[in-house]
Amino acid sequence: MPNHRNSRRALSLVAVAALSVLTACGGDDGGDGNSGSGVADELRLGYFANVTHSAALIGVEEGLIADELGDTELTTQVFNAGPDVVEAVFAGALDASYIGPSPAINAYGQSDGDAVRIIAGAASGGAQLVVREGIDSPEDLVGTTLATPQLGNTQDVALRTWLTDQGIENSVEGGGDVTIAPTPNSDTLNLFRSGDVDGAWLPEPWASRLVLEAGAKVLVDERDIWPDGEFVTTNLIVRTEFLEEYPETVEALLRGHVAAVQFAQGDVEAARTAVNAGLEQAGSDALPDEVFDRAWSNLSVTWDPLAATLEESAQDGFDAGTTPELVDIEGIYDLRPLNAILGDLGEKTVSADGLGSQ
Repeated sequence: MPNHRNSRRALSLVAVAALSVLTACGGDDGGDGNSGSGVADELRLGYFANVTHSAALIGVEEGLIADELGDTELTTQVFNAGPDVVEAVFAGALDASYIGPSPAINAYGQSDGDAVRIIAGAASGGAQLVVREGIDSPEDLVGTTLATPQLGNTQDVALRTWLTDQGIENSVEGGGDVTIAPTPNSDTLNLFRSGDVDGAWLPEPWASRLVLEAGAKVLVDERDIWPDGEFVTTNLIVRTEFLEEYPETVEALLRGHVAAVQFAQGDVEAARTAVNAGLEQAGSDALPDEVFDRAWSNLSVTWDPLAATLEESAQDGFDAGTTPELVDIEGIYDLRPLNAILGDLGEKTVSADGLGSQ
């Protein structure tokens, strides 16, 4: 199993080193455009090959983001989980990314609130703890091995928090009643099939793939934990420096993002085709209809960041031990560009819940 103490220390050292470079150099200006023009020559965008990132998959595949960017070149990079995105942002290698709440909070905290801003939501729901037969209660998890996408990612924090709430000891340094093994999602499917892991807390479509392709069953649907079943799964973040230097490019990105969300909220068959094409473009597999339908029914694609749920996410990260200090997230949102776009479209604006500009 991975050495969690060493992996966490290595992650922290890389992040701190990258952040030091970013602070000293002002970051690698991915825009490389005319200073102060508001329009960048290039936008470097990150996202995951997950259904919880459908806004990105659709926006990239259907050309909705590129069309809005116009002469700004869109380049993309696909990640497995959020902590890797944070390292890329700190290294100045990304300008914007779709990402879960926990890594976004960590990025904000590690940079003393300087490095990133959340500029939109992208998805709610779409995460489950799925397990093998014979596990019917939290008590049955004692002595098992459970996978998450990456140490400190949103599902990793959710699993650790839920286990603690159930009285099941766990630690980012290893040990406790349960072994938690951060593992790439595609590897988790194979490890579950072979019996090397007993379950996993995963985003869609991976939870559905384990259920329908490997015989797993749902022990926890994360929607059942949150009031009204609503919690943020995916946000869209941007480097603060990029936002300040290239506001017109950020607005164009957001117009493409809103168009992608509208596409996703429309015809489900069109969404299925676009998401599957986007998954293949991102190096993953297209989903059989039953897998897509199950995954799609477990989440909502939305531009609302559900800011009222973020403070709980920050507290969970601290309680889980993946964030060394409780992060003060006041100021993490800048929803002004998004709300301007929504207002122009006659859509209801969204709230920062006192945690930033709106």
